[in-house]
Amino acid sequence: MKSSYYKLILGFYIIGLILIWGISFAIFKLEPAYPGTIWKITMLATLLLALACIAMGIYTHKKILVPISRMLKSPSKLEPETDIKVSSDDLGEVVTELQLKLKDANNEKLQKDTILKHMTDGIISFDMDGYVTYINPAAMTMLELTDKDDRFEKIFFKYDNKDINMEKMIYLENWTSTERKIENNQGSMNLFFIPFKDEINRPTGVLVVVQDITEHVKLDNMRKEFIADVSHELKTPLTSILGYSETILDGGVDDVETEKLFTQKIYDAGERMQKLVQDLLELSRYDTSNRPVNVKEFDLVELCKNCVDNFEYARSQKKQDLECIVTANIPKVKANEDDIGKVVSNIISNAIKYTTEQGKIYVYVGYVHNYAYVKVKDNGIGIPKEDLDKIFDRFYRVDKARARDMGGTGLGLAIAKEIIERNGGSISVESEYMKGSEFTIRIPVGK
Repeated sequence: MKSSYYKLILGFYIIGLILIWGISFAIFKLEPAYPGTIWKITMLATLLLALACIAMGIYTHKKILVPISRMLKSPSKLEPETDIKVSSDDLGEVVTELQLKLKDANNEKLQKDTILKHMTDGIISFDMDGYVTYINPAAMTMLELTDKDDRFEKIFFKYDNKDINMEKMIYLENWTSTERKIENNQGSMNLFFIPFKDEINRPTGVLVVVQDITEHVKLDNMRKEFIADVSHELKTPLTSILGYSETILDGGVDDVETEKLFTQKIYDAGERMQKLVQDLLELSRYDTSNRPVNVKEFDLVELCKNCVDNFEYARSQKKQDLECIVTANIPKVKANEDDIGKVVSNIISNAIKYTTEQGKIYVYVGYVHNYAYVKVKDNGIGIPKEDLDKIFDRFYRVDKARARDMGGTGLGLAIAKEIIERNGGSISVESEYMKGSEFTIRIPVGK
């Protein structure tokens, strides 16, 4: 812009020279008697023209070119009232309006950059040559990129997906967004490829939106596993019921004892199915219920002692020691008493099941900070380290065959976790395989 302006000043100077010398030559032709005077006037006019052009160049450079240059470099830093002052009102208004529009455009760009920078979805744009023109931090993290990954091929080549091809996205997808899924160390990602086009529908690049769908994939897999587990759990007792029933109906039972045994097997299978359905209904109730929990203050120590007393017969059958130990003066807790009793009973029942004969089970009741706690500790078979983080998953069993023989559905701990969390508490487990387990339930206390 500056060079063009200086050329314009030079053009004015040359035109002025031509006019001055042309007029001088015409005067000399008309009045040849005064050559010296004409020469002096011509040189003076030439000098004045040169000074006028220099003065005009300096003034406009300082008052217009410099502010406009600063405005174009960083329009957000300019103030119209102080940075541009010209004698021409029209020129000043034009430049001020230009400055304001540039500031608005710059502010809009900064807002968009801020939005894109703090988006949880990744955004990448590419030009027609495949070079990155913009990328936000979320995309860098989700696709595990570095500053060297500046081309389309470098970013997506490592996923070995032949469907991710820039030319195909632009020319073969009929100007619609294309969806692809990839996996990396960050999890599962969904990619949307959207071609750019100009006002006459010519391709100008590609925009890529990256969405983290790890949780969605995990939930979908859990749903599939849940359906498979329910189907399996129902299939086993149904097979038993149908098999024994068919034998009895076909007259394959000759004596009363065998018939009684088969009938007992049918009853046991039906009872197992009933317990499974009850657990599923209870779990569904906690999953879908939006009703607030009916909480009240109650004595946790008394509840735990009652739960221990209820298992006296089961404990005596295996000659186990089961003891409730109170470690502190515990204020009343605030939760649903029936819910907490159900969870404590479930944990004690599991401890008795998975602890060998003459084993030891202790129920500690204590108080720390704003929470009361119940710890159920045993010296039973324990839980392998690799299974600890899955123990509260639905239908998860450490020893599937043994748990099924003991009448477990694999839903007890999942239900316990749902109940405790809905009552504002938490449940955790520590265990060492073949040495025992310790389940801890934390419950908020009242005021």
